[in-house]
Amino acid sequence: MQAVLLWVDRINTWIGQAFAWSIIALTLVVSYEIVMRTLFRAPTGWAFDWSYILYGTLFMMAGAYTLARNGHVRGDFLYRNFPIKVQAALDMLLYFLFFFPGILAFMYFGYKFAHLSWLINERSMFSPSGPLLWPFKALIPLAGATLLAQGIAEVVRCAITIRTGVWPERLHDVEETEKLILEQAQAQAEADARAARGVSQ
Repeated sequence: MQAVLLWVDRINTWIGQAFAWSIIALTLVVSYEIVMRTLFRAPTGWAFDWSYILYGTLFMMAGAYTLARNGHVRGDFLYRNFPIKVQAALDMLLYFLFFFPGILAFMYFGYKFAHLSWLINERSMFSPSGPLLWPFKALIPLAGATLLAQGIAEVVRCAITIRTGVWPERLHDVEETEKLILEQAQAQAEADARAARGVSQ
């Protein structure tokens, strides 16, 4: 089962990292627009559309990756003090109450939204260039599917934790700098405490 969970993590990590390149394209688009607008007094007719398309793409397609990394924001000032099995049971309950209904609605209405956009060959009305919008809107149900798969993996993790009392291992690709600094500081504090005990003896 652990291999299957890590496989789901690995797929959503790959998808998230692939779409993360959107931030480079977004930076280039915005930078080009600023230079043209301020230095040459020649604003583009397409930068606005591509800005929200690229940002929306990044935001949607990084959702499952963030869930795989347990990186979504949570108000955990109480949660972190609960026993691990209680944390897992609470997570599972909230997945079934809020996450799955929301994601299924997101996929259902997102598909209808994208399908209608495709049928009418929808273009943006915000700029003269009017890029096609149905490829962008087609990402809505796709993002929902990746979140659904990751959500199922997280519920399985909760079930394992309720049974064993230990959270299953996650796939790790990068670590937050803050987390690394805190871990190093804690290790140094423990080493200092051991050294102080050795001196006092």
